[in-house]
Amino acid sequence: MKNNPGDVGNWLYSETVRDHFFAPRNLLLDEATYEADGIGIVGSPACGDMMAVWIRVDPKAERITECKWRTFGCASAIASTSMMSVMVTEEGGMLLTRAKKLTPEAIIERLDGLPDRKYHCSVLGHLAIREAIKDYEQNHGG
Repeated sequence: MKNNPGDVGNWLYSETVRDHFFAPRNLLLDEATYEADGIGIVGSPACGDMMAVWIRVDPKAERITECKWRTFGCASAIASTSMMSVMVTEEGGMLLTRAKKLTPEAIIERLDGLPDRKYHCSVLGHLAIREAIKDYEQNHGG
């Protein structure tokens, strides 16, 4: 009997992780025409997980208004990046100062948990958003 990828019978993750893995939010399919205010790239193709994040910022409010991403990695890495993108854009966008302090633990909590061995997957998301903010600040006098 074949396993259906949508079948949660052998799924080791929360329903929230499953949802963000199979239906990722804010995924950027073509960066060629996307105009970002800041870009952050972290990870290494050699280790298997790599993440790129593009942000748009409202300079007057100092809030992230849009967060697009592309992740090459496992289900945990993809779900973590998707959740991170939701977290920094919900409710009018997260303040840059707050987004810089986003922790892997906060992302994991919103995902309703990750296996301990997958903790490193959530670390990339908060590092990528910090890099994107740093890029924005360097290019826009922040």
